[in-house]
Amino acid sequence: MSRSIRKIKNKYKKRPIQKVLVSDLKRIRLLFLLLGIVLIVTGIILSKLPKEATKDTVQTTNNGEVASFSQEPVSIDKQLISLKVISKKDKKPLPPERIIIPALNIDIMVKESKIVNGYWEVFSDSAGFGLGSSYPDEKGNQVIFAHAREGLFLPLRNAKIGQNVLIFTKEKWFEYRISNIKEVLPSQTDVINPSTEEMLTLYTCSGFSDSKRLIISAKRI
Repeated sequence: MSRSIRKIKNKYKKRPIQKVLVSDLKRIRLLFLLLGIVLIVTGIILSKLPKEATKDTVQTTNNGEVASFSQEPVSIDKQLISLKVISKKDKKPLPPERIIIPALNIDIMVKESKIVNGYWEVFSDSAGFGLGSSYPDEKGNQVIFAHAREGLFLPLRNAKIGQNVLIFTKEKWFEYRISNIKEVLPSQTDVINPSTEEMLTLYTCSGFSDSKRLIISAKRI
């Protein structure tokens, strides 16, 4: 008799414990679910926050070494850049500060890109004007480059001959018309050769895994 009573007691003792365990498991699952939602929302918010501008580099070499364009290979021959010595009497030319290509919805700022330890600076938030190339309103090859990203030079892949490019300095603006579009290998540095006429060269990455360079040439009009 006493054994049967114990069994009955044990049977009813186990039920509340099982209910408690099930309830605890539900709470733990709910907690993990809420934690996952919080992490996802936090990730989305952080991804939309503006990132600090970082400086990547474009190497300028005269021995064919391959450097990086935000970890993308680019080789520029320093001898091809028409460096100029400005006399104290001459007015310092104004660099480009903004580029607009209406047909491609490109409207971005341009920063002067210095050569540091054989590298041109490449900016994550703007285009770069390669110091050593020609200035607007001067004879020669004006070189402007940027990453192939949204908000930068990604739309250049849709460029067409005949489209206009507007370059703004602090005081004036200049208009160019696209005359040539081609893809080259990073080692083909002749795309920034000095020119006897005023021209503009835009370039960015293209091809599979950014293995090539998209070159847009434009002439002053």
